[in-house]
Amino acid sequence: MLQYFAKQEKIYPKRVWGKYRILKWVAMIVTLGIYYLAPFIRWDRGPSAPDQAILIDLPNRRAYWFWIEIWPQEVYILTGILILAAIALFFVTSLFGRVWCGYFCPQTVWTDLFVWVERIIQGDRNARKKLHNSPWTWDKIRKITLTHFLWIVIAWCTAGSFVLYFNDAPTLVKNFFELNVSTTVLVFIGSLTFSTYLMAGFAREQVCTYMCPYARFQSAMFDKDTLIISYDADRGEPRGKHKKGDSWKNRGHCIDCTACVQVCPTGIDIREGLQMECIACGLCVDACNNIMDKVDLPRGLIRYDTTNHMEAEIKGGKEQFRFLRPRTFYYFIILGLVGSVMIYSLINRAPVELHVLHDRNPVFVQLSSGDIRNGYTIKILNKTHKKREFSLNVSGLEEAAIDLKAVGNMTAENIYVAADSVATYHIFVKSSVEPAAAREIEFVLKDNDSEISSTYESVFITRNNK
Repeated sequence: MLQYFAKQEKIYPKRVWGKYRILKWVAMIVTLGIYYLAPFIRWDRGPSAPDQAILIDLPNRRAYWFWIEIWPQEVYILTGILILAAIALFFVTSLFGRVWCGYFCPQTVWTDLFVWVERIIQGDRNARKKLHNSPWTWDKIRKITLTHFLWIVIAWCTAGSFVLYFNDAPTLVKNFFELNVSTTVLVFIGSLTFSTYLMAGFAREQVCTYMCPYARFQSAMFDKDTLIISYDADRGEPRGKHKKGDSWKNRGHCIDCTACVQVCPTGIDIREGLQMECIACGLCVDACNNIMDKVDLPRGLIRYDTTNHMEAEIKGGKEQFRFLRPRTFYYFIILGLVGSVMIYSLINRAPVELHVLHDRNPVFVQLSSGDIRNGYTIKILNKTHKKREFSLNVSGLEEAAIDLKAVGNMTAENIYVAADSVATYHIFVKSSVEPAAAREIEFVLKDNDSEISSTYESVFITRNNK
């Protein structure tokens, strides 16, 4: 039978040590520490609000991040955060290539952790390959079982921590050990455990190559001044095996040891040039530098470098790394503009908002006294963490009277709204004005105990339009 596709070969990254490997360990420890511990950070917001510093409260439709509180009506804040994150990623990529992928991407971080567990139990690259290809024995079953068990434990902790961002963390942990957890939470933990186990344990580099769209359009953000993993072909070629004492005359410094390939988590050969699969983790740099040390040659055959700098070295010159160039300048300006708008929005965030909707049917009623009456639905958003009483007035309409009889004994001078909540009332506004064109009016809401206020423009209709 004709085979159109080759089977995906499993990659066994070899252990390597060097400054970039250390940097990756530091990045992994810091990011995992933040991820697992952040839900337990407390932040005092008052007696009526949750005290979890980072929380997405779906039942109450709130999102909390330390001192920032986002309501559903403030989705523009979330939009701005996503735009800032995207532009920041583009900006960093244009300067330093795919360093996000190599050091901070969740797929990279958890894959590193899974590979570390695999290496501890099964051994380094050659030992893992040998174990994988060997027949099933009790020793193989023990090692494989222990590996997958620890993977599942890590995946379960990962899923459980994710759910903590949507619930009060100490309470949910306590309920879990008391076997008092809802089915919804258990389903989420189970599905996220499985996806983490699958992605970091099996998919690995295939996620970066085939599933992540970033690998596909990264080249659009690169230019000749972008810092990327580079192989110095002018110095390294022609490559060939080397023995101690051999001359380096008429040959390159690359001894074709394939150490750079063996440590690559995506299994590519960087000597073939920049490739879509490269995540700029720098492990090949560490591996090559270690080999250069052993053969008494200068480091940097494989290194972080820019195309312009390498071309200038070939010509005998020296090109400085340029941070400021048109591409990065545009990204920086966009970052500044979006960031300024976000800061302005947060600083001027209104603690109280008023929204008014005019009744559609009937649009007005003429009373027996001759007065004209319009109906409205008002919504008052009290974003503060204490109950408030407001007074409501109408400007732009002579002798306007507001009737709140539909909501009991409440009057326009004393409208109650609970802490951290939305109050909805139906009101009537009447006036003795003569029938004419629709009048533009403004509702003014004022807090009875402070200077907090909010306004909303609407209309007062006195006759049918024909």
